[in-house]
Amino acid sequence: MSEARAVSQQDYDNAVAAQDQAAADVASARAALETARINLAYTRMFAPISGRTGRSSVTEGALVGANQANALVVIQQLDPIYVDATQASTVLLHLQRAFSEGQLKKAGDAQAEAKLILEDGSPYPLTGKLQFTEVTVDPGTGSVTLRAVFPNPQNILLPGMFVRERLEEGVNERGLLVPQRAVGHNSRGEATVTIVGDDNKAAVRVVKTDRAIDDQWLVSEGVAPGDKVIMVGIQAVRPGSVVHPHEVTPDELKPAAAGSPPQPQK
Repeated sequence: MSEARAVSQQDYDNAVAAQDQAAADVASARAALETARINLAYTRMFAPISGRTGRSSVTEGALVGANQANALVVIQQLDPIYVDATQASTVLLHLQRAFSEGQLKKAGDAQAEAKLILEDGSPYPLTGKLQFTEVTVDPGTGSVTLRAVFPNPQNILLPGMFVRERLEEGVNERGLLVPQRAVGHNSRGEATVTIVGDDNKAAVRVVKTDRAIDDQWLVSEGVAPGDKVIMVGIQAVRPGSVVHPHEVTPDELKPAAAGSPPQPQK
């Protein structure tokens, strides 16, 4: 079957060239469209984390550029939230020594539990977990940083808020707590308590206080289980004097602190 050659070769070549040019124009338009989409994406910023933003440092229409010094806005992750606390390196060494000597037992194989006391003195209702302990000591403060993570569904905890943190790093099964109000100091600056002996005579003992826990001292030396420690009327008691102790509960001590007459008690 022979070709009809209804049009000239020149017309045919022109039609093919026009078709190829149209295809090239379509490809160019698609490339321009994709470039426009990419440029449009540059006008949007996608946050790497979920959270809440505060005030913006720029307003609509302001000139911004890549790698500028001031951030446009800061995103704060509130739930969960990190709480950083510091611990003296001397305390860390003491804990390690106590663990090695068997004075303390590990609180558990899992992450240590953490609790918070808010600025107004109320406890934070949710418990957190210790995430890590920094391995570098700050040379300026001589302390290490401990980071705990807390659930914060109600957004009670806010960035920059001051809180007090409690971490259960170990358990001292032989530890004794003595109310701070019962601890005094002698002329050499040593911590002392006044106890009542079996003969109801007062005696002063030098004690070693490790740390404060709420309104009490953790005492490692100087007192033993069963000792009667005088809490009220210490100024009126002299070593060797006979006293008549009366056992009280912590609730009963509150009116005594408000100004009731002093009375030797344990």
